[in-house]
Amino acid sequence: MERSTDIIVSGHLCLDLIPMMDHIRLSELPAPGHLFEVGPMSFSTGGAVSNTGLALHKLGVNVALMSNVGDDLISRLILAFLESRDPSLTQYIRAKSGQASSYTLVLSPERVDRIFLHCTGTNAAFTSHDLDYKVIAQAKMLHLGYPPLLPALTLDGGQELSRLFERAKTVGVITSLDTSLPDTAGSVSQVDWRNVLARTLPFVNIFVPSLEEILFMLRPEDYVRWYKEPLAHVTAAYLDNLADELLQMSRAAVVGFKLGEFGIYLCGAQKDRFTSLRRLPIDPAAWAERRVWHPAFKVKVAGTTGAGDSAYAGLLTAILKGLSLEDAARWACAVGACNVEAVDATSGIQNWEATQRRLDLGWEVMGFRPQGF
Repeated sequence: MERSTDIIVSGHLCLDLIPMMDHIRLSELPAPGHLFEVGPMSFSTGGAVSNTGLALHKLGVNVALMSNVGDDLISRLILAFLESRDPSLTQYIRAKSGQASSYTLVLSPERVDRIFLHCTGTNAAFTSHDLDYKVIAQAKMLHLGYPPLLPALTLDGGQELSRLFERAKTVGVITSLDTSLPDTAGSVSQVDWRNVLARTLPFVNIFVPSLEEILFMLRPEDYVRWYKEPLAHVTAAYLDNLADELLQMSRAAVVGFKLGEFGIYLCGAQKDRFTSLRRLPIDPAAWAERRVWHPAFKVKVAGTTGAGDSAYAGLLTAILKGLSLEDAARWACAVGACNVEAVDATSGIQNWEATQRRLDLGWEVMGFRPQGF
């Protein structure tokens, strides 16, 4: 790999199977013995490696993917899909003999938020040893996604997760972390996430989870109390306080929260932390000790699969280009908005120039906002 590689995206990779079922009422699904006629099945690779990685690729970022698949039919579909985008994208994806590949059945009745039926597959055994740190050392940034769906990383208080990021920092790469919600009835939901983050975040430079994910991990009482409707309760002061908590338990330069239809909130740390981003054309004065909220853009929603991953791709691309904090938030919302215009996680993403034209034309924003903004 040449030095020009911008970002390596690693972690969770699967195949998404998305039946067309927006005509089915959610209330009907629990009925046993009922046959539902659905439309065509959409196939797409999924997980952070695919969703964020392919969005970055469409935006013109020189990206490499680093993950594992099994040696079954699903693995061949995953590899074929990625190679159809760019044959080089599978260069660092390893096939694990005798293991099943990961897949997710994505149910979206009535255009409501998604229901996932997920098989962990090879992701169950993913550890710090599955990364090639010699390759990583030649990149500008390492982005890892979905530790809650990579259970081996969270054992023993997140020892493997913190080891992975510590090794990445040792080779001098900028690090970024994204999360996901686990099965709340599964074993990973019992992980002490506060302890895992406390051990890991000192080695992470950029951390922008969704609001639901960080509430589940750090403020479970609020997550339970506001279940399904956290955005109706949070305020600007609450987000500021939550961001302060992340800054205190980390050495991150940038933290924030993806807020779905409420947009995105970003916070820049104190100026000295931006020395960790010196490989990039970032102006610390345009980021340090500043906070910004940007509303979501108006679109016709076809599906929400991968929306947060795409928003993260927009954010990382803006950071790579040295844009301001406000513009980075704007781009995160723009790429996330493009994503939801398609059923799958990647086909709605446009290139940088096409997205810029939409912004230049005065793309209308939604009226939702947290209290206090």
